[in-house]
Amino acid sequence: MRENEKPVSTGFRTQCRRMFARVVTRPISLLFCETQAILLAIVSMTVGSTIIGVAKANDKVNRAPFTLYGKWEHKLRSVFALCHSSLSVSIRRKIMGPRLPNWSWNTEVAIHFLKAQTITGFQMHDHEEARAYEDALVFNSPALARMDIDAVSSPVKGHWYQPRSGNRAITLLYLHGGGYAYYSKAHQNLIALVTLAVEAKTFALDYRLTPEHPFPAQLEDALAAYQWLLEMGTDPHNLVIVGDSAGGNLTLALLLSLRDANRALPAMAICIAPWTDVENSGESMTKNEPYDWVEKRMAVQWAEWLCKGADPRNPLISPIHANLKRLPPIYVQAGEAEILYDMIREFAARAAGQGANVRLEAWKNMNHDFPAFGDMTPESKEALHRIRQVVDQHVLCSDTVRQTDSHP
Repeated sequence: MRENEKPVSTGFRTQCRRMFARVVTRPISLLFCETQAILLAIVSMTVGSTIIGVAKANDKVNRAPFTLYGKWEHKLRSVFALCHSSLSVSIRRKIMGPRLPNWSWNTEVAIHFLKAQTITGFQMHDHEEARAYEDALVFNSPALARMDIDAVSSPVKGHWYQPRSGNRAITLLYLHGGGYAYYSKAHQNLIALVTLAVEAKTFALDYRLTPEHPFPAQLEDALAAYQWLLEMGTDPHNLVIVGDSAGGNLTLALLLSLRDANRALPAMAICIAPWTDVENSGESMTKNEPYDWVEKRMAVQWAEWLCKGADPRNPLISPIHANLKRLPPIYVQAGEAEILYDMIREFAARAAGQGANVRLEAWKNMNHDFPAFGDMTPESKEALHRIRQVVDQHVLCSDTVRQTDSHP
């Protein structure tokens, strides 16, 4: 071997080692450092939330980042799921980037965790245990700290939400989502966010759930709650019905029932990601599954529980088949990345064909119930702002709506 070949060979090996360190070793080291920091933060938040939850057990609102409820096995499994979501999303984003262009790390972790929790709960055979598991780890929106929440047990069951800063002369009747089978504690966040956006007092109905109570139990409860609000002196011109997901389905069914019975109609209705067709039509049911935290198989099971022999094409079950004439304005929000998107678009198209006052606004790359992200994403902030705008546009009250701090 010639004398001048050794340094060339050594230099080549050195360059290879440096390139490997730059391309492989260093990114992996950085990823593990970031992951370690994430896991430590999660453990810290877990301990902190547990301590705060014990120390402030009598407080109405827990201000910890998240709260743990129920059995310790559910709590531990949920914390592990959150750690797994954080690690999985971090690795994936390092290698492939965000799953959708406008998704931040926080957004993607939240969606991954929600999907993991929903799948685990869905696979449980005991419905009460599944509901308890979904409540095992609940993130706390800052909106809850600005809210007074009071329970109602009779003649209808639910909760009043009222901003501590006062509210306008507007009442919201909120019908929650959850496939008609769940009413998770996490829904408090979305209810509080909508309440604050509108500056209203909100009654959130706790209606009967499936599979224990199939159709028409939920509609009967919604009709009873609506009548109760009117009997309490609520002006229907200042009353707005709001529902998300299955609650959006129920909102539309309630409007149809009120109209057909010639009863007083509310000023308007707002449907966030409404489940308009329980036959679960549309390509988005499968095409958008990678981006959403709910899956088609879940919707299929929830529809079976709801119908229990009833015709799924009944307009009170699938409003996509309804005659929507002579209804108050209906404002619909959807995410283009959610599995229900195609059926929501079809519902809006059929409404337009009937000349009904239905307006759909959709946000690109957003999934099911995305307004619940609150300040986490620009899209959710904009959606909540739009809810405020449409209420101001349609609710028949004076331009200078009175402020009140009184409880309902």
